[in-house]
Amino acid sequence: MSQLPLKPLKYTPAPDVGFTATRRPDGGMHIVFANVTHATLAHWREFAVAHLEESDHLTTNLYDLRQIENLSEEAIRYAAEVNSDPSVRNIRLAVVVASEAVRQALLEIDALSGGYGVEMGIFTDPGEAEAWLNRPLTLVA
Repeated sequence: MSQLPLKPLKYTPAPDVGFTATRRPDGGMHIVFANVTHATLAHWREFAVAHLEESDHLTTNLYDLRQIENLSEEAIRYAAEVNSDPSVRNIRLAVVVASEAVRQALLEIDALSGGYGVEMGIFTDPGEAEAWLNRPLTLVA
């Protein structure tokens, strides 16, 4: 199987934005959140939607939310909106958390998506998240 070339990462760091994004070796994204302020959420939403516009193959993403203690209603709303895009069916998402409140919010986002969102796993250990992401990808019909 030939590897697809890595797409450009449409991420522009900004002083008021509390997340960083890098490309994973498999072409997916690794996103680390330091905060979930309104400015961070707005920037992330724009970033995520821009990447979904060009989503054309199966990919894996890793979100590190270990620095986040709670997700606001705004964060849940934004994530549920992005997770409702049909392109998310091409994504396997591992989320690493340290807070039970964040884990519960992620389950709420998944429920709001009606089961049509991204294939998501929630983990407390980054190694377990990576192992789950590295399973063979299959297209969800």
